[in-house]
Amino acid sequence: IKRATVHISGLGVFEMFLNGKRVSDEVLATAPTDYNKSVLYNTYDVTSMLQKGQNAVGIAQGTGRYYNMRQTYKPWKVPTFGYPKSRMILIMEYADGTTETVVTKDNWKLNADGPVRSNNEYNGEEYDSRKELNGWAEVGYNDSKWDNAQRVRFPEGKVRAQMMPGMRVVESLKVQKITPLGNKFILDIGQNIAGWLRIKVRGNAGDSVVLRFAETLQPTGELYTENLRSARQTDVFILKGDPKGEEWAPAFVYHGFRYVEVSGLKYTPLAVDFTAEVVSDKMEQTGKLETSNDVLNQVLKNAWWGILDNYKGMPVDCPQRDERQPWLGDRTMGAWGESYLFDNQRLYTKWTTDITDAQRHDGCIPDVAPNYLTYYTDNVTWPAALPMVSDMLYTHFSDKKPIEDNYPAIKKWMAHMEKNYLSADYLMTKDEYGDWCVPPEDLKMIHSQDPFRKTDGTLISTAYYYKLLGVMTRFAKLQGLKNDAKSFNVLADKMKDAFNTKFFRADSLFYGNNNTTSNLLPLAFGIVPKQYVDIIAKRVLYNTVPANTVSQIGTGDLNIGCGVIGIQFLLRELSKMGRADVAFALASNNKYPSWGYMASNGATTIWELWNGNTADPRMNSGSHVMLLGDLLTWTYQNLGGIKSDYYKVAFKHIILKPDFSIPDLEFVNALYETPYGKVVSNWKKNLTKLHWEVTIPVNSTAEIHLPNGKIQKIGSGMYTFDVDFPQNKAIVTNEFL
Repeated sequence: IKRATVHISGLGVFEMFLNGKRVSDEVLATAPTDYNKSVLYNTYDVTSMLQKGQNAVGIAQGTGRYYNMRQTYKPWKVPTFGYPKSRMILIMEYADGTTETVVTKDNWKLNADGPVRSNNEYNGEEYDSRKELNGWAEVGYNDSKWDNAQRVRFPEGKVRAQMMPGMRVVESLKVQKITPLGNKFILDIGQNIAGWLRIKVRGNAGDSVVLRFAETLQPTGELYTENLRSARQTDVFILKGDPKGEEWAPAFVYHGFRYVEVSGLKYTPLAVDFTAEVVSDKMEQTGKLETSNDVLNQVLKNAWWGILDNYKGMPVDCPQRDERQPWLGDRTMGAWGESYLFDNQRLYTKWTTDITDAQRHDGCIPDVAPNYLTYYTDNVTWPAALPMVSDMLYTHFSDKKPIEDNYPAIKKWMAHMEKNYLSADYLMTKDEYGDWCVPPEDLKMIHSQDPFRKTDGTLISTAYYYKLLGVMTRFAKLQGLKNDAKSFNVLADKMKDAFNTKFFRADSLFYGNNNTTSNLLPLAFGIVPKQYVDIIAKRVLYNTVPANTVSQIGTGDLNIGCGVIGIQFLLRELSKMGRADVAFALASNNKYPSWGYMASNGATTIWELWNGNTADPRMNSGSHVMLLGDLLTWTYQNLGGIKSDYYKVAFKHIILKPDFSIPDLEFVNALYETPYGKVVSNWKKNLTKLHWEVTIPVNSTAEIHLPNGKIQKIGSGMYTFDVDFPQNKAIVTNEFL
């Protein structure tokens, strides 16, 4: 045999074996899609796994997203595609030039009475080791009592190759603490993760070990599970009674957890009996950033874990409760910040296809894609993820194909919104969620009822649509579509005038009701007339740091007054107006509402709510990313100073412009792996001197923005910049070119 290749699509999730060994370390394959539109297949090189003579192929399957996890909840909103099914072809190429194929057909055998008794992503997996079929995927196994496999209807979706690496066990964590609790034991992993627990246990045949998973504990030490809603998050392992002990981990589910309740053991376990295995899409880490501030460092660590937890063949909102859905609005700008941490190009390229697959015939794009929850609300802000993510893939990775592929769908959606919701006076009148999850007036509330905290929906949707017209103008120009670009510009001008006519209070010089988001969106999107930019910037500033130090939003003297919409732009706009010190204070603050407040209250990821430790349990996800907003983008672009030129994309030309002026920040070490190579920006300062070390990769150029306002053009190489603050003189050393 010269080469052997297998192509397999196992719906919902599968593990494939060749001569008793798994053909890949990929888990929970294949990546989820809308199976009525797209069916992915995986490809593996199995040349080294074949043996002379006979060989055996076996496929184990779970339900995954193919047979939906919730059958009793709003059936019109939760699609089910069918029972698990497989299609596989094994192609063997011989040295003499001939080929031989093995394919799935009705001469295969099937057994539904194996050790996996049930599997459901929300509820968990039950495994009875007494039912194990030893050697079932090896040559010589007697399958005479198995059923004959049947040919079934093929899914309607287009068959496409999975172009991303898929999920793996990417980290293994040890148990930090075991606490006895009655006849149970509570394990503390020390980190909120998404994955499963691998166990080594012993007992009699028929004994059951029950594993229950949760993110937090009650004051009594019991698991806190109210925020899981109906998800059971429970695995059951039934022993066969092997005196040497038994090892097990589930194959077809995952859980979001930090704590595990273990029951059914008749002895006190040791920490070494358990390993927490983190499951996420496999991708390279692209960035690292460390500062002199411990609070911000912990927040960045929490963000890293939160993003890792929620990459599951698609970006999902949470890994623990009965939701775990790919909500678009969570990633509209979040995807930009995530790309500073992970090489997420292929994941997000796949996701844009999921979104276009979910587009309705009239152009409407849903708020969730793949549309495992059917929400076609004709919203603006959530579907904006499609053009915004496509823009990110081009700007950060120089991948223009998502723009080209998705342009017709985006244009159709824009036209649908214009036709149905653009008023005669050029205002976009449709909004669904407002500034979702703004800090409420009562710490026990989820959504604020205070009119000041609420931002007018038409203001939000009109501002967003104006922003997207600019994005579409860029897309049109990239493709040489001059007429499209002109049309987008003409409409944008009309909407800008309409926005200012409707929402700008000329008598008081603010927008809307003068809350943070009402002023922030027109400022960030370039809607504010030039003569009023400074005053609108001050409105945003004074809502964040009130002049009398008593906020209209909270009780401290620093306040985030935004929900999901506003927080995507707040920090960068503060830096743009020359108040990087305020942006840094927000990013490193540990008082409510802030990311540091979450960390100071025990969070090791990012919460769904600013008040996630006090609000209604129904929305107290402990691992969410939607409130990260532009935090990651700001830290890399404004603290590390690493930003790609918007026109010389993928960091071909790098703009290095850190905010050195922040008084309480002594050093920043930032690294980012661009498509051209590694960029380094490490700086440290005291009251009199700045020392800045920079590395520019080969085939890239950069512009260095020094504290004295001078800009220096440089090429690839390693540089040091030493600046004497009193004289503002800079000494540059080029170590090599």
